[in-house]
Amino acid sequence: MTWQTVVAQPSGLGESPFWHPDEQMLYWIDIPGRQIHRCNVFMGTVQSWAMPSEPGSIAPACTQGQGSGLVIALRDGIYRAREWGAELQQLVRAGHDTATTRFNDGKADPRGRFWAGTMYEPRDKSVAELFSIDCRNSLAPAVERKAGGAIIANGLAWSPDASTVYWTDTPTHTTHAWDWDADSNAMANRRVFHQWPGKPAGWQFGMSGYGGRPDGAAVDVQGNYWVAMFEGARLLKLSPAGELLAEIPVPAQCPTMPCFGGDDLQTLYITTARYNRSAAELQAYPESGCVFSMRVDVPGLPVNFFED
Repeated sequence: MTWQTVVAQPSGLGESPFWHPDEQMLYWIDIPGRQIHRCNVFMGTVQSWAMPSEPGSIAPACTQGQGSGLVIALRDGIYRAREWGAELQQLVRAGHDTATTRFNDGKADPRGRFWAGTMYEPRDKSVAELFSIDCRNSLAPAVERKAGGAIIANGLAWSPDASTVYWTDTPTHTTHAWDWDADSNAMANRRVFHQWPGKPAGWQFGMSGYGGRPDGAAVDVQGNYWVAMFEGARLLKLSPAGELLAEIPVPAQCPTMPCFGGDDLQTLYITTARYNRSAAELQAYPESGCVFSMRVDVPGLPVNFFED
């Protein structure tokens, strides 16, 4: 398996990639660049859309079963755009202090709700939370707090049978799993899915002894959990039981999130970061911030659409 460079123009912090099956395009965001990008991977063309604040995550959306634009988590709330470049309509205003907290990793669930977690930027308290937003059956969005006690929300994903939800707190190097009832949206039996060793004190780029911390994730049709290890220059494949199945080196020290795409969902894409990275790291990994792809043997799950 060999990585190919899909987008050579780097993002500061690429995140939230997904493959749009109707448009046959790859979407992702640049958080500090305040941009949403989409790429026609066959033509190599990229379109960019400026946001008023940092986008933490995006998902494709549909209305009455017809694809229509995006749902977008910005610093201060969840927004709906009916088409590319359209006016942003606020669905939910953030309940957090936007001076210290913003929305981060998020996705639509298999029933069409949008989930988004928060990131507490001072990183000295575990006050980040996870919310779901349901716009399917009511005039006003139904917002539920689903979990909390984190610093930076990441790693959101669901199992193929929609019975398990995963969520990561990146600074504590911990991914949790819950039993999940898709219809009632109830979570139970919280447990540690995988715990990684912490970052050694004083560790810097070029030193040994650190494998990175869990960032964004995706799940394949066999239920394996693929997680990008930020500062670890690797992508890990974990079994549904949390066992390490494979470790794949990535051509950037800071991979951020994988997704599956292409007609057969056997092209694995991964976003990466270069924002605030050292000169030594960028010299060693000059394509940091670019989007990469490789072919894999097992297909991934298709992206879920937000429904309203």
